[in-house]
Amino acid sequence: MAFVNMARKEIAFKIVYYGPALGGKTTNLEQIHGAIQPESRGELTILSTRQDRTLFFDFLPLRSDIIRGFSSKFQLYTVPGQTIYNETRKLVLRHVDGIVFVADSQWEKMEDNTLSFQNMQDNLREQNTSIDQIPYALQYNKRDLPNIAPVHYMDFLLNRRRVRVPRFESIAIECRGVFEALNTVSRMVLAAFIREHRLGHGELPEDVCISKE
Repeated sequence: MAFVNMARKEIAFKIVYYGPALGGKTTNLEQIHGAIQPESRGELTILSTRQDRTLFFDFLPLRSDIIRGFSSKFQLYTVPGQTIYNETRKLVLRHVDGIVFVADSQWEKMEDNTLSFQNMQDNLREQNTSIDQIPYALQYNKRDLPNIAPVHYMDFLLNRRRVRVPRFESIAIECRGVFEALNTVSRMVLAAFIREHRLGHGELPEDVCISKE
């Protein structure tokens, strides 16, 4: 749920990167942070353990002047991939506005992908929220590796809604597909906010984007 600060004329949106352990969630935020101009981003915080790269969350505020009269701030988080940190996942998902689900394209990770996706739905359900109510996109990461599943098979596992959600092939370590997924989810989040608050028709101009330029 977006947080509106009337005094500062600021709207904060929360986007969470979800997915299995070591699938590329933190790499996404590292690439975004490294590519964006310093004046447009905040500090990137990474907490690591030997078992999992992100113990709690990564936080990266990005600013964009999109809604007239307000500064829109996107707060990007990741959840820990390991199941032992599920309570932390639930905490990070609270008041989420949009999700990028980062799936590992390697064949041996297909079960991990589906279990993580189901876990995400279960955790949202505990908060009386359905995945159908949250703007989200799928990112099929590590497409540069030799032992990857075809996109249509990953769609079969993860993208089975009647109207499919946006999905992107990516190589996060090379920043391929990273901004495409972020910009798509950001537009979806903003459109949902505009519709909810009747600020317009829920449509956004094509040039609205977060980029490294």
